[in-house]
Parts: sequence; C-alpha cells; structure tokens
Amino acid sequence: MSDLDLLSDEEREAINEAMQNSDPLAQQRVLIVDDNRDSRELLAEILSLNGISCLTAADCASAMSLLETPKSIGLLITDLRMEPCSGLDLIRWVRESTLAALPIIIVSGDADVQDAIAAMHLGVVDFLLKPINTERLLELVKRELGVL
Repeated sequence: MSDLDLLSDEEREAINEAMQNSDPLAQQRVLIVDDNRDSRELLAEILSLNGISCLTAADCASAMSLLETPKSIGLLITDLRMEPCSGLDLIRWVRESTLAALPIIIVSGDADVQDAIAAMHLGVVDFLLKPINTERLLELVKRELGVL
C-alpha cells in the first residue's frame, strides 16, 4: 500500500464482497423440487436468466437435506406429483420445521380442486399450472424474495 492509496487490498476486497452481497437476489436462493429433470432445469434456467440463484432437487429427500443446511434459501418451488413423497408431503414437512415461514409456490401439470385447497390450507403463495406463465412466475418469485 503506497502513501497515495486510501484503501488496502484487503479493504477493497471486503468492499467488493459487501457490494456483491447487497443484491437481494444474490443473497437468497430458490430451491426448485421436481422429479422431472427437464421441468426442474427449465425453471432453474428461467430464473437464472433473470438473475435469480437456484438450487435444484429431484425428490423430497434431497430437498429436505438442502433445506437443513445453511444455504440462504428464500423460496421453495415444488412440483405436486412426485414419488415416493409428494409436494404436499414436502410442504407439510416444511411447515412443521423451523422453516415454517418459508414461502412456497406449487407448480403442477396434474392437479385438481382438492389439491389446490390442500395447498392453500398449507399456506402456499400460489399454485401454478404447467405450462408455467413465465411472467407470473417471475413476478411471484421477485415479490417473495423482496425485490419488486
């Protein structure tokens, strides 16, 4: 550090890191759970192209494992129909855990009125039918992550 430098290299690095972490989208990730790889990857790509960081899981067990680790997950998007554990089972587990307040969006290509009612009783943000309306999905995700 010369006499003309106001900040040390360490201070510059700390400022750069703080500036990168000031972006709400960088701080919170969306966990996408879907047993259909193409659907899971498509949702992750749509969100990633809009600056939203994602994690993905192919089943409830993987999702639960990710949710139990400190990964700054700010929103869960789950498919409804999965085996052996359904999206509703996953939501029930979340609601009974320390993450009970986590916002959740359900996506499904195969749902009935009873499923929608059960989901609403579990306090989900919304229930989107496949094919997903991308604009609506992005609006919901950004609102729930606090960037709208």
